[in-house]
Amino acid sequence: MQCSNTCWASSVHPPGRFFTQSSHHNEDTSCPVVTLPLPSHVKSITSPSNPFVKHCFKLRHSSSYRYSHGSALVVGTTPIREIYKFQQSTQERTVEMDCLLLLDKAEIPEGLDDFSVRLVRVSSLVMKKLSGLQSTESVEAIALMRIPTSFFSVNDDTNETDCRRWFQSPHRILVLDRIQDPGNLGTLLRSAMAFRWGGVFLLSGCCDPFNEKALRASRGASFQLPIVSGSWIHLETLKNEFQMKMIAGHPDSNQERKPVSPLSQGLADSLADVPLCLVLGSEGSGLSEKSWQLCELVSIPMAGEFESLNVSVAGGIFLYMLQPQNRRV
Repeated sequence: MQCSNTCWASSVHPPGRFFTQSSHHNEDTSCPVVTLPLPSHVKSITSPSNPFVKHCFKLRHSSSYRYSHGSALVVGTTPIREIYKFQQSTQERTVEMDCLLLLDKAEIPEGLDDFSVRLVRVSSLVMKKLSGLQSTESVEAIALMRIPTSFFSVNDDTNETDCRRWFQSPHRILVLDRIQDPGNLGTLLRSAMAFRWGGVFLLSGCCDPFNEKALRASRGASFQLPIVSGSWIHLETLKNEFQMKMIAGHPDSNQERKPVSPLSQGLADSLADVPLCLVLGSEGSGLSEKSWQLCELVSIPMAGEFESLNVSVAGGIFLYMLQPQNRRV
């Protein structure tokens, strides 16, 4: 497995203390150790011009900067708490927090007060700059977190056997095809997490799942779901390795060159035991030609006369109907 730009690494932490300030790197790579660019004696920051604040600001705005440093900002108590709860429920530790930025004079939020992590107090001006929100009344905490080890960015040199490392449970994989709107992408990640899908595969043209708007919409799911960013070459390797069926959401139309099956309970039941990749295309341009050619097309029946649904809405319906059988209610 080769990752782009940054080295991700798994590590084992004592129970109840998965957030650390240490840096790790895979033994089989030459990736540099990433260190926290903040002197250890600093306990509070009041100026938006502070170098560390500028560093965090760049993490929020630049995808290439995020991946070169292997870090991202998570804004808000709720997503941070969701990530923490998820890590408590799993044996594998995939997330590390470098520090927690807390609004000056605010109490440590409930649910975040029982783990050991570096705490830095910041002024309202700093919180406003880093959160990207006009009002910071609802934002008391921002976490500086490592890109999780459950995220893989793969290239054409990846060996076929590596695909078994991507997903622990490849029975249900959501595939996103050129989803460029971060709000839609984040919402789809959150829905995939809610319906217990095994992970998400991002084809070329998708926005960064650690984009600030995607993180806000996903409510922490970007740090919980296994996510792979790759090409159709890698997706076909995954499909062949696990004998997965490929279906794609697509509006029904009399002008289609291939049949489009309606989504139904009967169809969902027939696929219950079949490893499945669900491909969703962007709302603007739809499925790519490759997706259209290689997937069986499935539409959502609608009594109304709208041509299509927003991709995050349609995706939620597909993810619910096709979720693992023992999870559907």
